[in-house]
Amino acid sequence: MANGSVDAVHALGERGASHRWKVLGVGFAANASFSAAFSGIPTTAVFLRSGYHLGNDGLGLVLGMLGLGIAVSELPWGLLTDRWGDRRVLLLGLLSTAAALAGLALFVVPSGGYVPGVATLALGLLLIGLLGGSVNGSSGRAVMAWFQEGERGLAMSIRQTAVPAGGGLGALLLPVLASRFGFASAYAVLAAACGVTAVFAWLWLHEPSHAGAGDVRAGRNAVQNAVMAEGAPPKVSPLRDIGIWRVALGAGALCVPQLAVITFGTVFLHDSGRAGVLAISVTMAAVQAGAAVARVWSGRWTDRNRNRRPYMRACSLTTAALFASLALLTGLAGTHGAAMTAVFALMIVLGGVSASAWHGVAFTELATLADTSRAGTALAIGNTCVFLTLFVTPLAIPPLLTIGSWPLVWAVASACALIAWPILPRAARGAKTSAARACDAT
Repeated sequence: MANGSVDAVHALGERGASHRWKVLGVGFAANASFSAAFSGIPTTAVFLRSGYHLGNDGLGLVLGMLGLGIAVSELPWGLLTDRWGDRRVLLLGLLSTAAALAGLALFVVPSGGYVPGVATLALGLLLIGLLGGSVNGSSGRAVMAWFQEGERGLAMSIRQTAVPAGGGLGALLLPVLASRFGFASAYAVLAAACGVTAVFAWLWLHEPSHAGAGDVRAGRNAVQNAVMAEGAPPKVSPLRDIGIWRVALGAGALCVPQLAVITFGTVFLHDSGRAGVLAISVTMAAVQAGAAVARVWSGRWTDRNRNRRPYMRACSLTTAALFASLALLTGLAGTHGAAMTAVFALMIVLGGVSASAWHGVAFTELATLADTSRAGTALAIGNTCVFLTLFVTPLAIPPLLTIGSWPLVWAVASACALIAWPILPRAARGAKTSAARACDAT
């Protein structure tokens, strides 16, 4: 009888361990669906400008509203996730975002002689950001709950890969939809993606049970017991943890060049590089695809080497160098033929990938510093800093263009990446921490 009980528990553990990949799939799909909106809509910038009769200042405003909405709502959503749980918050966020996108498709699109005002479009995109901000923290907390140390970097990087993957799909689809069928079709496709993802979240996303997640929780319990045994002080709130804030603020600064590419990269390629719609779409999709590959690789690599912090700092220096080169090249370029357009596109891809490759590593570090029970709050702090830059960056670019054109834009992006280097924390000195040693023993 006892053996039968042990076998039953073991079977539940195996099912729990396999179910975590479904949870990761839900987290991936949720982030990809929302990323297709906040990263994909900016790739239609040229058509937004013409279809809604916007200048560069108005374009920067409406695109910035997406980032402002996410930044303002991230922390409240994160605190609510730690209180309510992943499932409720993610379902609420996905369904409400789908409804808001459907509202845009029905009421906030140019049609015939009617052109929605800049304020109406800006408020609509602000609402998308406010509601969609729920996705990041809730899906990240769910993944952290189902995966143990030593594999969380890979899992979180796969989840973060959904951001460039969704953005890449958006970059390929949305400009075509907006230019050929109007913005109603673009918003409707985004709404459908959020709605379908909500169905899978309803079916698969739940908190791990003690029996079903025995393998998942074993490593975490061993780590916690080892830390407690050595008399480590209890963790402070993520809101008062300087280490969490350093990672979050460094991530925010490092996001400036990434978001400059996402929000105004299409305008740069169109206005300065004389690129066509196909070339622009392929370039922006290549940025997102390259970032996706880099995120998965970096998550696995830093899991093995336990070098998350040095990796983030290296990304800061590499990104600064690439965007400084782009600024110099843009300033020296005297012609804008096909060859120069190809060079500009290549530099945009290289810089965009470097500025995006570190995301999964950074968010793994944030969640690890906070522990799983407070991961929602820690991830929300990081996302607040990241998406504040999504608000500020597109607003700052038009004045920079007026003052010094594109070389100044890329030089400022390079400077922001360099600023991140001293802000991001250094690797801890000495040998592995007691938590890492305990993880090795499991």
